[in-house]
Amino acid sequence: MQKQAAAILALMMLATLFAWNAQAAVQGEDITLKPVQIFDVKAGKVVRTLPNDEEYQKMASSWLRSATKLSPKIKPDDKCGFVYRVPLDKPVSLKIGKTEFAVDDVFLFYCPENDPLLLVFDAAKKPYLLEFEADLKPFLRKVAAP
Repeated sequence: MQKQAAAILALMMLATLFAWNAQAAVQGEDITLKPVQIFDVKAGKVVRTLPNDEEYQKMASSWLRSATKLSPKIKPDDKCGFVYRVPLDKPVSLKIGKTEFAVDDVFLFYCPENDPLLLVFDAAKKPYLLEFEADLKPFLRKVAAP
């Protein structure tokens, strides 16, 4: 009797998962993408998690394409603003000067008083802080940034 109950419970869980996946597919959500996260630096925590989609992917790719150089800063300003994490659906190859690597995640450091910076990591988890030239207004509107 317990084996039957366990089997029925497992089937119900699979059916629920399948229904959720089917609903996400119908709604156009990519269920394989990790969510976009918004980290409030002052609060010291993630304050919002948003479903990742094609629009976020295009925005993050455009930021990377507009990267102009490695930042001379040793680290981003951690005293104000927000950090936005956009996981990429596939690695993007970057070439900055003579340095070439692929990235899986893009971290946007946004502080209204300073120029925004991108933090990316190569396959060996070596960090790179990048200066870039992209319009962030569409992204900030989409995430409803404060």
